Amino acid sequence: MPTAPAIKLRVFSLNCWGIHYLSQHCSERYEMIGQLLKEEEHDLVLLQEVWSESDYLFLKKTLAHSHPYTHYFKSGVIGSGLAVFSKHKILDTFLYRYSINGYPYMAHHGDWFGGKAVGMVILDICDLTVHAYVTHLHAEYCREKDAYLPHRVVQAWELLHFIRHTSGGADLVILGGDLNMHPRDLGTRLLLAYTGLRDSYTEAERFEGCEEGITLIAENPFINKKELEPFENGIRIDYILFKGLSRVSVKCESLSTTTGSVPGKPFPYSDHEALSGVLLLRSEEGGGARPQRCSAEPDPGLVDMVNEARTEVKVKTLQGAEDQMRLAVTGLQERLQKHSQTQSVEKGRVQAEPTSTPANSP
Repeated sequence: MPTAPAIKLRVFSLNCWGIHYLSQHCSERYEMIGQLLKEEEHDLVLLQEVWSESDYLFLKKTLAHSHPYTHYFKSGVIGSGLAVFSKHKILDTFLYRYSINGYPYMAHHGDWFGGKAVGMVILDICDLTVHAYVTHLHAEYCREKDAYLPHRVVQAWELLHFIRHTSGGADLVILGGDLNMHPRDLGTRLLLAYTGLRDSYTEAERFEGCEEGITLIAENPFINKKELEPFENGIRIDYILFKGLSRVSVKCESLSTTTGSVPGKPFPYSDHEALSGVLLLRSEEGGGARPQRCSAEPDPGLVDMVNEARTEVKVKTLQGAEDQMRLAVTGLQERLQKHSQTQSVEKGRVQAEPTSTPANSP
Protein backbone atom coordinates (compact mmCIF):
# COMPACT_ATOMS: atom_id res chain seq x y z
CA MET A 1 0.00 0.00 0.00
CA PRO A 2 1.52 3.39 -1.00
CA THR A 3 2.44 5.81 1.78
CA ALA A 4 0.07 8.76 2.15
CA PRO A 5 1.68 12.06 1.10
CA ALA A 6 2.72 14.38 3.90
CA ILE A 7 0.67 17.50 4.60
CA LYS A 8 2.71 20.64 5.23
CA LEU A 9 1.18 22.97 7.81
CA ARG A 10 2.68 26.43 8.42
CA VAL A 11 1.94 27.97 11.83
CA PHE A 12 2.64 31.54 12.96
CA SER A 13 2.51 33.00 16.48
CA LEU A 14 3.16 36.54 17.69
CA ASN A 15 2.48 38.73 20.71
CA CYS A 16 1.58 41.94 18.84
CA TRP A 17 2.06 44.34 21.78
CA GLY A 18 -1.04 46.21 20.71
CA ILE A 19 -1.69 48.50 23.69
CA HIS A 20 -2.81 51.81 22.20
CA TYR A 21 -1.40 54.93 23.90
CA LEU A 22 1.25 52.78 25.62
CA SER A 23 2.80 50.67 22.85
CA GLN A 24 4.83 52.55 20.28
CA HIS A 25 3.86 52.82 16.59
CA CYS A 26 0.80 50.56 16.95
CA SER A 27 -0.93 51.47 13.68
CA GLU A 28 2.25 51.29 11.62
CA ARG A 29 3.22 47.94 13.15
CA TYR A 30 -0.19 46.41 12.45
CA GLU A 31 0.22 47.45 8.81
CA MET A 32 3.61 45.67 8.80
CA ILE A 33 2.16 42.57 10.49
CA GLY A 34 -0.75 42.46 8.04
CA GLN A 35 1.59 42.75 5.07
CA LEU A 36 3.86 40.02 6.43
CA LEU A 37 0.97 37.60 6.96
CA LYS A 38 -0.51 38.41 3.58
CA GLU A 39 2.78 37.65 1.83
CA GLU A 40 3.78 34.58 3.84
CA GLU A 41 0.32 32.93 3.72
CA HIS A 42 0.66 30.72 6.79
CA ASP A 43 -2.03 28.11 7.23
CA LEU A 44 -2.71 29.14 10.82
CA VAL A 45 -2.00 32.44 12.58
CA LEU A 46 -2.22 32.70 16.40
CA LEU A 47 -1.99 36.25 17.73
CA GLN A 48 -1.85 37.67 21.25
CA GLU A 49 -2.25 41.22 22.61
CA VAL A 50 -4.56 42.37 19.85
CA TRP A 51 -6.27 44.48 22.51
CA SER A 52 -8.26 46.71 20.15
CA GLU A 53 -11.10 45.20 18.13
CA SER A 54 -10.50 47.85 15.47
CA ASP A 55 -6.98 46.44 14.98
CA TYR A 56 -8.46 42.96 14.64
CA LEU A 57 -10.95 44.24 12.05
CA PHE A 58 -8.09 45.91 10.17
CA LEU A 59 -6.21 42.60 10.02
CA LYS A 60 -9.40 40.76 9.08
CA LYS A 61 -9.90 43.09 6.12
CA THR A 62 -6.22 42.93 5.12
CA LEU A 63 -6.20 39.12 5.23
CA ALA A 64 -9.67 38.55 3.78
CA HIS A 65 -8.31 36.66 0.75
CA SER A 66 -5.31 34.89 2.27
CA HIS A 67 -7.01 33.92 5.57
CA PRO A 68 -10.79 33.97 5.07
CA TYR A 69 -11.59 32.18 8.35
CA THR A 70 -11.03 34.10 11.56
CA HIS A 71 -12.15 34.52 15.16
CA TYR A 72 -11.62 37.17 17.86
CA PHE A 73 -11.98 36.03 21.47
CA LYS A 74 -13.68 38.57 23.75
CA SER A 75 -13.09 38.45 27.51
CA GLY A 76 -12.63 40.73 30.50
CA VAL A 77 -12.74 44.52 30.59
CA ILE A 78 -10.51 45.13 27.56
CA GLY A 79 -10.71 41.69 25.92
CA SER A 80 -8.48 38.64 25.84
CA GLY A 81 -6.26 40.00 23.08
CA LEU A 82 -6.45 36.61 21.33
CA ALA A 83 -7.16 36.27 17.61
CA VAL A 84 -6.93 33.45 15.07
CA PHE A 85 -6.65 33.69 11.27
CA SER A 86 -6.81 30.58 9.12
CA LYS A 87 -6.70 29.43 5.51
CA HIS A 88 -8.81 26.46 6.55
CA LYS A 89 -12.42 26.35 7.69
CA ILE A 90 -13.08 26.93 11.39
CA LEU A 91 -15.70 24.43 12.56
CA ASP A 92 -16.09 25.59 16.16
CA THR A 93 -14.60 27.89 18.80
CA PHE A 94 -14.47 28.02 22.59
CA LEU A 95 -12.93 30.31 25.19
CA TYR A 96 -11.88 29.44 28.74
CA ARG A 97 -11.02 32.36 31.01
CA TYR A 98 -8.46 31.66 33.74
CA SER A 99 -9.86 31.74 37.26
CA ILE A 100 -7.02 33.89 38.60
CA ASN A 101 -5.17 36.65 36.78
CA GLY A 102 -3.37 39.25 38.86
CA TYR A 103 -4.82 41.92 41.14
CA PRO A 104 -7.15 44.82 40.25
CA TYR A 105 -5.21 47.20 42.52
CA MET A 106 -2.04 46.57 40.46
CA ALA A 107 -3.47 48.81 37.75
CA HIS A 108 -0.04 49.76 36.38
CA HIS A 109 0.52 46.11 35.39
CA GLY A 110 -2.86 45.81 33.71
CA ASP A 111 -3.09 42.01 33.46
CA TRP A 112 -6.24 41.85 35.59
CA PHE A 113 -8.14 44.13 33.18
CA GLY A 114 -7.33 41.89 30.22
CA GLY A 115 -9.32 38.69 30.56
CA LYS A 116 -6.39 36.29 30.23
CA ALA A 117 -7.69 33.09 28.70
CA VAL A 118 -7.11 30.24 26.29
CA GLY A 119 -9.00 30.23 23.01
CA MET A 120 -9.66 27.06 21.02
CA VAL A 121 -10.58 26.69 17.36
CA ILE A 122 -11.43 23.40 15.68
CA LEU A 123 -10.27 23.23 12.08
CA ASP A 124 -10.78 20.87 9.17
CA ILE A 125 -7.44 20.53 7.37
CA CYS A 126 -7.32 17.97 4.55
CA ASP A 127 -9.92 15.78 6.33
CA LEU A 128 -7.97 15.94 9.59
CA THR A 129 -9.48 17.47 12.72
CA VAL A 130 -7.07 20.00 14.23
CA HIS A 131 -7.59 21.56 17.65
CA ALA A 132 -5.59 24.79 17.81
CA TYR A 133 -5.18 26.73 21.04
CA VAL A 134 -3.91 30.27 21.56
CA THR A 135 -3.13 31.75 24.97
CA HIS A 136 -1.33 34.47 26.91
CA LEU A 137 -0.42 33.91 30.57
CA HIS A 138 0.24 36.50 33.26
CA ALA A 139 3.46 38.48 32.87
CA GLU A 140 6.42 38.00 35.22
CA TYR A 141 7.64 41.62 35.64
CA CYS A 142 10.40 40.73 38.12
CA ARG A 143 12.29 37.42 38.12
CA GLU A 144 13.77 37.89 41.60
CA LYS A 145 10.53 38.98 43.31
CA ASP A 146 7.88 37.33 41.21
CA ALA A 147 4.57 38.00 42.97
CA TYR A 148 2.66 36.40 40.11
CA LEU A 149 4.39 33.02 39.95
CA PRO A 150 1.50 31.22 41.71
CA HIS A 151 -0.92 32.85 39.25
CA ARG A 152 1.00 31.53 36.23
CA VAL A 153 1.28 28.08 37.82
CA VAL A 154 -2.51 27.97 38.30
CA GLN A 155 -3.05 29.26 34.76
CA ALA A 156 -0.71 26.59 33.37
CA TRP A 157 -2.58 24.00 35.45
CA GLU A 158 -5.95 25.12 34.06
CA LEU A 159 -4.51 25.32 30.54
CA LEU A 160 -3.17 21.76 30.54
CA HIS A 161 -6.48 20.39 31.85
CA PHE A 162 -8.45 22.41 29.31
CA ILE A 163 -6.33 20.95 26.51
CA ARG A 164 -6.55 17.40 27.87
CA HIS A 165 -10.33 17.53 28.23
CA THR A 166 -11.11 19.21 24.89
CA SER A 167 -8.74 17.37 22.57
CA GLY A 168 -10.43 13.97 22.58
CA GLY A 169 -11.69 14.18 18.99
CA ALA A 170 -8.53 15.72 17.52
CA ASP A 171 -6.02 14.25 15.09
CA LEU A 172 -3.57 17.07 15.81
CA VAL A 173 -3.18 19.47 18.74
CA ILE A 174 -1.38 22.82 18.40
CA LEU A 175 -0.77 25.41 21.10
CA GLY A 176 0.74 28.79 20.32
CA GLY A 177 1.23 31.83 22.48
CA ASP A 178 3.10 33.90 25.01
CA LEU A 179 3.36 31.67 28.08
CA ASN A 180 5.54 34.16 30.00
CA MET A 181 7.49 31.15 31.28
CA HIS A 182 11.02 29.97 30.57
CA PRO A 183 11.48 26.43 29.18
CA ARG A 184 12.49 24.98 32.56
CA ASP A 185 9.97 26.89 34.66
CA LEU A 186 7.56 24.81 36.71
CA GLY A 187 4.50 25.74 34.64
CA THR A 188 6.18 24.81 31.36
CA ARG A 189 7.38 21.48 32.71
CA LEU A 190 3.89 20.68 34.01
CA LEU A 191 2.27 21.60 30.70
CA LEU A 192 4.57 19.45 28.57
CA ALA A 193 4.63 16.48 30.94
CA TYR A 194 0.88 16.32 31.47
CA THR A 195 -0.24 16.83 27.87
CA GLY A 196 2.61 15.20 25.95
CA LEU A 197 2.91 18.32 23.77
CA ARG A 198 6.27 18.81 22.06
CA ASP A 199 8.25 22.03 21.80
CA SER A 200 8.83 23.04 18.17
CA TYR A 201 12.16 24.68 19.07
CA THR A 202 13.68 21.50 20.52
CA GLU A 203 11.99 19.27 17.90
CA ALA A 204 12.76 21.29 14.76
CA GLU A 205 15.00 19.64 12.19
CA ARG A 206 16.12 23.09 11.06
CA PHE A 207 16.14 26.37 12.99
CA GLU A 208 16.82 29.94 11.88
CA GLY A 209 16.59 33.04 14.02
CA CYS A 210 17.62 34.32 17.42
CA GLU A 211 20.21 32.40 19.38
CA GLU A 212 18.64 29.69 21.57
CA GLY A 213 15.24 30.59 20.15
CA ILE A 214 14.84 33.60 22.45
CA THR A 215 11.76 35.73 21.75
CA LEU A 216 12.50 38.76 23.93
CA ILE A 217 15.88 40.00 22.75
CA ALA A 218 18.04 42.75 24.18
CA GLU A 219 18.59 44.28 20.72
CA ASN A 220 14.89 45.01 20.23
CA PRO A 221 14.47 48.82 20.60
CA PHE A 222 11.10 48.35 22.33
CA ILE A 223 12.69 46.30 25.14
CA ASN A 224 13.90 47.74 28.43
CA LYS A 225 17.08 45.74 29.04
CA LYS A 226 16.69 46.04 32.80
CA GLU A 227 13.52 43.94 32.55
CA LEU A 228 15.56 41.08 31.09
CA GLU A 229 17.99 40.86 34.02
CA PRO A 230 19.68 38.58 34.85
CA PHE A 231 19.42 37.28 31.26
CA GLU A 232 21.55 39.69 29.25
CA ASN A 233 20.82 38.30 25.78
CA GLY A 234 17.11 37.73 26.28
CA ILE A 235 14.59 35.04 27.20
CA ARG A 236 12.42 32.44 25.44
CA ILE A 237 8.81 32.74 26.59
CA ASP A 238 6.84 32.32 23.33
CA TYR A 239 6.09 28.84 21.99
CA ILE A 240 4.53 26.71 19.30
CA LEU A 241 3.75 23.31 20.83
CA PHE A 242 2.23 20.36 19.00
CA LYS A 243 1.20 16.73 19.26
CA GLY A 244 -0.14 14.20 16.76
CA LEU A 245 -2.63 11.72 18.16
CA SER A 246 -3.30 8.10 17.22
CA ARG A 247 -4.11 8.55 13.52
CA VAL A 248 -1.48 11.15 12.68
CA SER A 249 2.29 11.28 12.95
CA VAL A 250 3.79 14.77 13.02
CA LYS A 251 7.24 16.27 13.03
CA CYS A 252 8.56 19.82 12.97
CA GLU A 253 10.45 20.36 9.74
CA SER A 254 11.60 23.87 10.61
CA LEU A 255 11.19 26.78 13.00
CA SER A 256 12.24 30.39 12.56
CA THR A 257 11.99 33.62 14.51
CA THR A 258 12.18 37.22 13.49
CA THR A 259 15.34 38.92 14.71
CA GLY A 260 14.27 42.34 15.90
CA SER A 261 14.85 44.59 12.93
CA VAL A 262 12.70 44.44 9.80
CA PRO A 263 14.47 45.15 6.47
CA GLY A 264 13.50 48.56 5.14
CA LYS A 265 11.49 49.46 8.26
CA PRO A 266 12.44 51.78 11.15
CA PHE A 267 11.22 49.44 13.92
CA PRO A 268 10.31 45.76 14.57
CA TYR A 269 6.90 44.11 14.32
CA SER A 270 6.59 43.98 18.12
CA ASP A 271 8.55 43.88 21.35
CA HIS A 272 8.33 40.07 20.99
CA GLU A 273 9.80 38.07 18.13
CA ALA A 274 7.42 36.13 15.89
CA LEU A 275 7.57 32.34 15.55
CA SER A 276 6.98 30.54 12.27
CA GLY A 277 6.94 26.74 12.24
CA VAL A 278 6.44 24.13 9.54
CA LEU A 279 4.79 20.89 10.66
CA LEU A 280 4.69 17.78 8.48
CA LEU A 281 1.60 15.65 9.04
CA ARG A 282 1.14 12.11 7.83
CA SER A 283 -1.98 10.02 8.28
CA GLU A 284 -1.28 6.55 9.60
CA GLU A 285 -2.63 4.03 7.08
CA GLY A 286 -5.03 1.57 8.66
CA GLY A 287 -5.18 3.59 11.88
CA GLY A 288 -8.93 3.87 11.79
CA ALA A 289 -9.43 4.09 15.55
CA ARG A 290 -10.50 7.47 16.85
CA PRO A 291 -7.73 9.44 18.57
CA GLN A 292 -7.44 9.18 22.30
CA ARG A 293 -7.55 12.08 24.74
CA CYS A 294 -4.33 14.07 24.92
CA SER A 295 -2.68 12.80 28.12
CA ALA A 296 0.62 11.49 29.34
CA GLU A 297 1.59 7.99 30.40
CA PRO A 298 2.15 7.49 34.15
CA ASP A 299 5.34 9.33 35.06
CA PRO A 300 6.78 9.31 38.61
CA GLY A 301 8.23 12.76 37.94
CA LEU A 302 4.73 14.19 37.58
CA VAL A 303 3.99 13.55 41.25
CA ASP A 304 7.00 15.64 42.27
CA MET A 305 6.05 18.43 39.84
CA VAL A 306 2.45 18.60 41.04
CA ASN A 307 3.59 18.61 44.66
CA GLU A 308 5.94 21.47 43.80
CA ALA A 309 3.02 23.33 42.24
CA ARG A 310 0.88 22.62 45.32
CA THR A 311 3.53 24.15 47.54
CA GLU A 312 3.76 27.24 45.33
CA VAL A 313 0.03 27.97 45.25
CA LYS A 314 -0.47 27.04 48.91
CA VAL A 315 1.87 29.88 49.89
CA LYS A 316 -0.61 32.28 48.27
CA THR A 317 -3.61 30.47 49.85
CA LEU A 318 -5.11 29.59 46.47
CA GLN A 319 -7.10 26.85 48.17
CA GLY A 320 -9.23 25.74 45.21
CA ALA A 321 -6.22 25.14 42.97
CA GLU A 322 -4.27 23.45 45.77
CA ASP A 323 -7.18 21.05 46.39
CA GLN A 324 -7.29 20.14 42.68
CA MET A 325 -3.57 19.46 42.66
CA ARG A 326 -3.81 17.33 45.81
CA LEU A 327 -6.45 15.18 44.09
CA ALA A 328 -4.26 14.99 40.99
CA VAL A 329 -1.33 13.69 43.06
CA THR A 330 -3.57 11.00 44.55
CA GLY A 331 -4.79 10.03 41.08
CA LEU A 332 -1.26 9.89 39.66
CA GLN A 333 -0.06 7.73 42.53
CA GLU A 334 -2.97 5.32 41.98
CA ARG A 335 -2.20 5.13 38.24
CA LEU A 336 1.46 4.44 38.97
CA GLN A 337 0.51 1.72 41.47
CA LYS A 338 -1.85 0.04 39.00
CA HIS A 339 0.78 0.31 36.25
CA SER A 340 3.36 -1.33 38.53
CA GLN A 341 0.94 -4.10 39.52
CA THR A 342 0.07 -4.80 35.87
CA GLN A 343 3.75 -5.10 34.98
CA SER A 344 4.33 -7.47 37.92
CA VAL A 345 1.41 -9.70 36.83
CA GLU A 346 2.66 -9.80 33.24
CA LYS A 347 6.19 -10.62 34.40
CA GLY A 348 4.91 -13.44 36.65
CA ARG A 349 2.80 -14.86 33.82
CA VAL A 350 5.78 -15.02 31.49
CA GLN A 351 7.92 -16.71 34.12
CA ALA A 352 5.19 -19.30 34.89
CA GLU A 353 4.73 -20.41 31.28
CA PRO A 354 6.21 -23.94 30.79
CA THR A 355 9.04 -24.32 28.36
CA SER A 356 7.97 -26.48 25.41
CA THR A 357 10.13 -29.55 24.61
CA PRO A 358 10.12 -31.59 21.38
CA ALA A 359 8.25 -34.92 21.53
CA ASN A 360 10.37 -38.10 21.78
CA SER A 361 10.85 -39.93 18.50
CA PRO A 362 9.38 -43.51 18.38
